[in-house]
Amino acid sequence: MKTIKVLVVDDSAFMRKWISDLLSEHPRLKVIGTARNGREALDNIAALRPDVVTLDVEMPVMNGLETLQRIMRDHPVPVVMVSSTTTEGAENTIAAMQYGAVDFVAKPSGPISLDLYKVKDELIHKVLHASEANVAALTAPRRQRPPWRPPFKTAARPQQVIVAIGTSTGGPRALETVLTQLPPDLAAPVVAVQHMPKGFTASLANRLDALAAITVKEAEDGEVLRNGTAYIAPGGVHLIVREEGGALTARFDESPPRAGHRPAVDVLFESLAAIRGCRKIAVIMTGMGSDGTAGVKKLKESGNTKAIAEARETAVVFGMPRAAIEAGVVDVIAPLDSIAAAIVQSIGE
Repeated sequence: MKTIKVLVVDDSAFMRKWISDLLSEHPRLKVIGTARNGREALDNIAALRPDVVTLDVEMPVMNGLETLQRIMRDHPVPVVMVSSTTTEGAENTIAAMQYGAVDFVAKPSGPISLDLYKVKDELIHKVLHASEANVAALTAPRRQRPPWRPPFKTAARPQQVIVAIGTSTGGPRALETVLTQLPPDLAAPVVAVQHMPKGFTASLANRLDALAAITVKEAEDGEVLRNGTAYIAPGGVHLIVREEGGALTARFDESPPRAGHRPAVDVLFESLAAIRGCRKIAVIMTGMGSDGTAGVKKLKESGNTKAIAEARETAVVFGMPRAAIEAGVVDVIAPLDSIAAAIVQSIGE
């Protein structure tokens, strides 16, 4: 197996040593250098050519976000952000995902986390997976939001339609691309599961809401789902949809994680499979593993479902779309920039 070369960037000497030691416990990971700030990081990336960079969000001289943008412009390489769980840390981390970071790990207790060992397995897991990321997809220019000219109409149908999206590694950037291309009067609600811990999904929803023409918000337990609004599943609970009083309603489910995920795409999709008299459009985008495939199978068995998967060439990690495609449950395979159009077309069918 190929050895993965890692550069560790953090302004704290203690954290550089801690992260390096934890990563070095895995036989495939080799820490080839460290850096105290963004400028050192850029110099070391150019000189050492690492396979993956771990990058602190909060740093002096050149902060993590500025450093990340320079890395993706000048020396594209998979980056895993190491962030704090403060509100500001979460907002910066979400921005980093949209600037091209593959994934992030939250420090358990602030900038100097003496208990970093608690996330050792997650850190190793994410660095290993980052080494397999499609860097071309992370650096590809993204189409700007189309100039919606009112009155733009996605044909309203007599039957309720709901769009459900599942995504994981690389997902925040993919969600931005899709949600910002949907028209403001979309004739369906959108529910989305992004694998992400509690405390980060609200920042994700807020950032997407500021960019999109549709409304984007973190889902609330018991709220009625409305057309033209996208609901992001909160970290730490499963999001399910129920039909209550003739309306589609968001509900939270605290059953155990599914394949390590809560929220899980399969749980959302399976809840939709139980709803009759409603057309479903299921979308699976970038992510490691196969979450969503079992759920799409249930949806297809229940009928009245169209499934869309992201194409290999644009997926940061092709695992989740590939699993669904290989299971034979996908109707449309589309590159990321075409998924919004496929959704709008499917709603109007």
